[in-house]
Amino acid sequence: MSGHILELSSNIERKRVVYKNRYGMDIVGELYYKADMNLDSRHSALIVGAPYGGVKEQGPCVYGNELAKKGFVVLTFDQSFMGESGGFPRHVSSPDIFTENFSAAVDYLGLLPFVDREAIGVIGICGSGGFALSAAQCDTRIKAVAAVSMYDMSAAVRGNMSREEIQAVKERCSMQRWMDAEHGYPEYVPSFPEQPLPQVPEDIPEPGAEWFRFYAVKRGHHPNARGGFTTTSDLAMMNFRLLDYIDEISPRPILFVVGDRAHSRFFSENAYAKAAEPKEIYVVEDAEHIDLYDRRDRIPFDKLAEFFHRMA
Repeated sequence: MSGHILELSSNIERKRVVYKNRYGMDIVGELYYKADMNLDSRHSALIVGAPYGGVKEQGPCVYGNELAKKGFVVLTFDQSFMGESGGFPRHVSSPDIFTENFSAAVDYLGLLPFVDREAIGVIGICGSGGFALSAAQCDTRIKAVAAVSMYDMSAAVRGNMSREEIQAVKERCSMQRWMDAEHGYPEYVPSFPEQPLPQVPEDIPEPGAEWFRFYAVKRGHHPNARGGFTTTSDLAMMNFRLLDYIDEISPRPILFVVGDRAHSRFFSENAYAKAAEPKEIYVVEDAEHIDLYDRRDRIPFDKLAEFFHRMA
């Protein structure tokens, strides 16, 4: 299946690849590089993780295309249980496995003869920002991290709920496990339609309408990204804290990229406060959260290239 939201530039090669994570699950990715790249020498490489619930044909393909133009080898991939990657049941969310898959991507890139093992960086978009940072906390092979429109999903599922509200969510999801066990398959309720809508319905409040402005219309719609995960996935995310050791990424650098109008900006600001130097927040003017998924007139590719070229 294709359905990439951006047409590939004529001077860029895109190659489908399959490799395994440490659990033996197949990960399907795509490798981007210049068509005239000298594959007899070693080059800096980047891993791009999709937004939470997204797939490689959406935002990551934009980053792969544009950053390959700047001389990087770029790997995008579908998370386990998502898109073309393995894992069953489908649409399960696992903070451990989603974090592991960034390290599995490092494994794959480091075995390529034209990749410099000492110059592998990671870009995490939205929820992948949290997973990418979590991977870098322990995997020292990741030399630099950029979190773009970051969401810390382990914090997001709890939000600002009271103890009583959290308990109610746990009770509801725990009871759903009984139903899942009885039915033999976990409940999954997609958020977005199978086919793109002509426009976003007017009765959807923010920030829900923002997700529809990307995932539910032609701009970013993909049949493999219907939104959300299995209902009981929230229990796993509530029991996991992604960024407890973010300060241990230092002395490797972190770049947070946020839109000035992003509803999610506080996630980056909170993570920045906890991280150790070197660290930087780069604010993009006139940009909401989803604009940094695909808006080439907003995404600061020159800034990202400058940041990651320092690895070499």
